[in-house]
Amino acid sequence: MLGENEDTAEFEVVVNDEEQYSVWPVGREVPAGWRAVGQRGPKRHCLAWIDENWTDMRPRALRAALAGTGTAGTGEPA
Repeated sequence: MLGENEDTAEFEVVVNDEEQYSVWPVGREVPAGWRAVGQRGPKRHCLAWIDENWTDMRPRALRAALAGTGTAGTGEPA
């Protein structure tokens, strides 16, 4: 993939347990703690998908804590 530009390289959308999104080059192992969501294509396509679907950028644990419905990552009720 070295030498490919962002218009010709293929990426995939990945998400972590905190429901934070990123793009990752196809063909490289997805880092621990992240998983592919099934969207692939040019980087601009993946970023557009993220813009459309990631509507609340706060980590999941923070959203849950502020809503009083979950934990803040400590295993204890918020």
